[in-house]
Parts: sequence; structure tokens; C-alpha cells
Amino acid sequence: MKLPPLSLYIHVPWCVQKCPYCDFNSHSLKGKIPEQEYVQHLLNDLKADLHLVQGRKLHSIFIGGGTPSLLSANAYTHLLTQVRALIPFEEDIEITLEANPGTVETDRFAHYVDAGINRISIGVQSLQADKLNALGRIHGEQEAINAAHEARKAGLGSFNMDLMHGLPNQTLSDALSDLQRVIELEPPHISWYQLTIEPNTQFASKPPTLPQDEILWDIQEQGQALLANAGYQQYEISGYAKSGFQCKHNLNYWQFGDYLGIGCGAHGKITLPDNQEILRTVKVKHPRGYMDLSKPYLYQSWQVEEQDRPFEFFMNCFRLQQPCSKQDFIDFTGLSLEAVEDNIANAESNGLLLNQAHSWLVTNKGHRYLNDLLQSFV
Repeated sequence: MKLPPLSLYIHVPWCVQKCPYCDFNSHSLKGKIPEQEYVQHLLNDLKADLHLVQGRKLHSIFIGGGTPSLLSANAYTHLLTQVRALIPFEEDIEITLEANPGTVETDRFAHYVDAGINRISIGVQSLQADKLNALGRIHGEQEAINAAHEARKAGLGSFNMDLMHGLPNQTLSDALSDLQRVIELEPPHISWYQLTIEPNTQFASKPPTLPQDEILWDIQEQGQALLANAGYQQYEISGYAKSGFQCKHNLNYWQFGDYLGIGCGAHGKITLPDNQEILRTVKVKHPRGYMDLSKPYLYQSWQVEEQDRPFEFFMNCFRLQQPCSKQDFIDFTGLSLEAVEDNIANAESNGLLLNQAHSWLVTNKGHRYLNDLLQSFV
């Protein structure tokens, strides 16, 4: 097995309020964020994981939540300075911060750049008041527009705008209008994805009325055409970017790279080539438990067994529009191509996959029926 690139995911668990569709590890803010205390716990958490770095530099950092932009720029200056002292950065490291389009957060964008952040992901979700209200979002249309302008003015290397479709009572016209207006703001990257109802959310207990499948298909088809005509290249299921602005952090996930996860409920995936092992980790979820000095930060860890590695590899790699490297499969799973030859043949016979000399390429049918394709490797 070969060591892949190493990224770092940092989780900030607090939000102003919990959105009804959200199944992430987030907690509604009650009182003031214990900012300095939490940052110190993040650093202590990272120090406990340093043996997993194995001599690598950090390829990318993604700070997600929750709402990470609730923390001050000073907190991130200290955090990133200390992270860099513990693990060297690659020269062209990408450091992304998730942010909501609220006035407080956008006023901080330039200060976040000074702290070392070079990419911001703005959670827009919609530009229509009734849809924002249905999603429990606390910003309005103008704040989202202002956020894009502030991101550009801050001098960021790149920024992303998150947009959902398939929203409660959304028509084809509504969805395309939302997308067109975001395109007109010219973000270098757009994450455009369909709302799904996840277990243990408010929407799961009280399901809203969502568009019919025929409308969802029309939204997807016509929306992709809008994005392509505007110069956005689809490089994974929900990722669209102008040339040179693909998200390095997400690409490392999809290419079965390694990542440390620090913070409440953060997940990690680490290759241990000496032991021919792939390790997955999860940290303690609740802030109170996570910041309890009497307890470890690690909640759970387990090995990815050899029989599960093909599914885990392809579950990530087949999200991408680009070919999936056979050599990466060998290097990053420790398995031979013979281990999946029957599965590949089955997927190919069903028209879901092309088996090329040095790679596999998911067909249009395969992308449309991705779950069926992945079932070939269960």
C-alpha cells in the first residue's frame, strides 16, 4: 500500500439554529461560544493524532460545521499558526472555511484571508424568501448576494456557493431561476445538489412536499446545461467549477486520499502501509463530552477490512466525472485488480462502466444509476 495525500478536516459544531434538513453534527448556540477553549481542544486533539501523519505535509484543510464563521478571525489565526507548527503545509495548500451569508460573517471575510484562509464556501441554498423560510435559513436574498461580492473583494483565491434544488414546493422555473442568479454572481465554484430527507431530522419527522421525480429530472438536466453554458465544468456529482477551481479537499476525499478529523464528531481516514491497514476514526460528538479533559477525544476507530475496501474506494472514486485510476486502486487499497475483475465485468455488462487499459470510466447510465453500480461491489 502507498500513502496518499493527507488533508485535515476541522469541525466547529455550533449554529445559530438547527436547519430542519440538517443531519450534520451541529448544535444550536446557547450563549457565547467558548472560542479559546475549543481551539485549544482542537490543537490537543491534533497532537494526539500526529503519529498518523507519517511524514506527510498537509494537502488541504477544510473547516466545516455547524457554522465555522461564528468563530473570530483571531481564533483562526491562532489555530492555523499552531496547526502549521505541528504539520508542515504544502506550498499550494487549500484552506476552506464554511460560512453563512449573514452580515456578521461576511464582514469578517477579509480578516479570514489575513488568518490564512484562501477559500470560503458560502451556504446560500436558495435566493427565494419562501424557500429559505422552508429550509429554516436565517439569511435573506440580499445577504447572499452581498456575501459573493464580499468574498471577491476580500481577495480570496477561490470561493464556492452552495445551492440546493428539489426544495419543498419548488417548480422547475423556481430551481432554474435560483441557479441562473447564482451563476450571474460568478463564483469560481458552485456546489449544486438535491435536497434529500435524512433520518433524525425535522424533515424526516414532518416530511415536506417535494417535487415529483419527473420535475427533479428536468431540473437536473436543464440545470446542468445552464452550468455548462456558463463555463462550469462538472467534475463530480454535485461539484461544478470554472477551469482550475476544483475543490482540492473534496477531490482528495473522492480519490481515496487520507484525512485527519479533529473536533466534535469529526471523521478521519488514515492509511497505515506498514500494517497494510486502513483506519477510520470518529471523535466524541457532543461539545460537553469533547471538552471534558478527563476523557479521550477519540470516540471510535476501526479497520476497513479487505473485503470492504473495493466498495469504499469506488463509492468515492465513481462520484467523479474523470476516469478512475487502476493504479490508485492497487496503491490505496492494497488489493490486486483480480480482486474486482468479476465485479467490473458485471458492471460493464450492464452498461454502467467502461473498462479501459489503465482506468475505469463511469458511463452516463452509470452516473444516473450510481447506486446500482456501487451494488456491484457489495
